[in-house]
Amino acid sequence: MKPNPAGSGAAAGSIRGAELFRRLSGEELDYVASRSDVFRLKKNGRLFSAAQKADRFYILVEGSVRVYRCPEEGGEMAVYAPGDAVGDCAFVRGAEYGAFAEAAEDSSLVAFPAAGFSINDCIAEKPEIVSRILLNSIAMTTSRIKDTQKSLLEKLSWAHELHRRAYEDPGTGLWKQAFLDDEIDRLLENPTALILLKPDRFKILVDSRGHGTGDEAMLRIAKILRGITRRLGKGWPLRLKSNETGILIGCGGGGAEETAREVSRSIAALEPLPALDGVPEFSFSGTVVWALWPEDGENWEELFAGCYAFLLESWRRGGGTTLRYGRGQ
Repeated sequence: MKPNPAGSGAAAGSIRGAELFRRLSGEELDYVASRSDVFRLKKNGRLFSAAQKADRFYILVEGSVRVYRCPEEGGEMAVYAPGDAVGDCAFVRGAEYGAFAEAAEDSSLVAFPAAGFSINDCIAEKPEIVSRILLNSIAMTTSRIKDTQKSLLEKLSWAHELHRRAYEDPGTGLWKQAFLDDEIDRLLENPTALILLKPDRFKILVDSRGHGTGDEAMLRIAKILRGITRRLGKGWPLRLKSNETGILIGCGGGGAEETAREVSRSIAALEPLPALDGVPEFSFSGTVVWALWPEDGENWEELFAGCYAFLLESWRRGGGTTLRYGRGQ
């Protein structure tokens, strides 16, 4: 196998249509391409062997690759076509390949990571990107197996660790919006409440007392949201853009409104920051809006976008309110 001297440019053109890299942004795809090799494999050329450490996986660009259990016995286990990922299951698990793979005809492939890079190197550089790739590989794998096997797979500790790496906001420990975007079909139950919070006067806090104080305030807010979902025994505390946070929780209108008001009361109950060196005392408050799916909108994406816009509009009007977003807004 000889790496293509065109390097990341050639890799970028090859990986953009691959299912394994769906939902990656252009910048994230550029990183993957910079850590990938493009190479050609002649017909009958060996891609990998059974019991070989799976230190990379492959995207087939042109040609075909056959996978078989034993060279002496022959017989194909699977044949891969352009766009397929090869060897990704063993790679995700950090295991050895369980079969042999070779080119059924002259073929072109992309290898990730590239020669000279390990997956640990890539994790150290871009843990979120690598985790999203591996999580997508899990999703592709589970789609190939029976529902009972899928249930067992999702309970594996390494799958949970990848979820944590990909979706946990490092600053607060809350779930990131990417988690909501990727998993919403699984999370929604009828009814589900979306509760959004934007702290009031946060820019004044940061400008007068520094970003460190702003980070500490976000940790205090995150503790409130986690505490509410922990007490209720359900729900997902979220960090969205900048200082906007929220909770996704399966409940009806009464529970949603009470939870929204609890968020507002808890923010207002935070201990004020005392006056310091001419900077006046800072007391906390927040703008809270909530909506109910599907009652306030059956299309989740439209409901989320509308609720978020309503949050910003309410915050600009002065904040300190708890309001419901609905079809009439």
